[in-house]
Amino acid sequence: MGKYLFQANYTQAGLAGLQREGGTSRRAALTATVQSVGGTVEALYYAFGEWDIYLIVDLPDETAATALSIAIGAAGALNIKVTVLVTPESVDEAIAKSVAYRPPGA
Repeated sequence: MGKYLFQANYTQAGLAGLQREGGTSRRAALTATVQSVGGTVEALYYAFGEWDIYLIVDLPDETAATALSIAIGAAGALNIKVTVLVTPESVDEAIAKSVAYRPPGA
């Protein structure tokens, strides 16, 4: 399982739906959506600022993340950005790998 951060902004139609259903109802709907691709929701927050929603999820793979992004985006209620989250342990593993790289001009 990998962790993903979904950041979303409501469209006008999405805000109208949020007003009708409420925040907890939308949290339940998004949780069911994530579960439908084998994932779990770690956290969901509404926010002021650049993004309206922050959703941290555990998903089986990038195919599940892509499926969620496409399905949610295609519905037209939210504009979405997805970020793969990397654990500190994964960073340690990456640092330990030998990488053959030559910078430009070197």
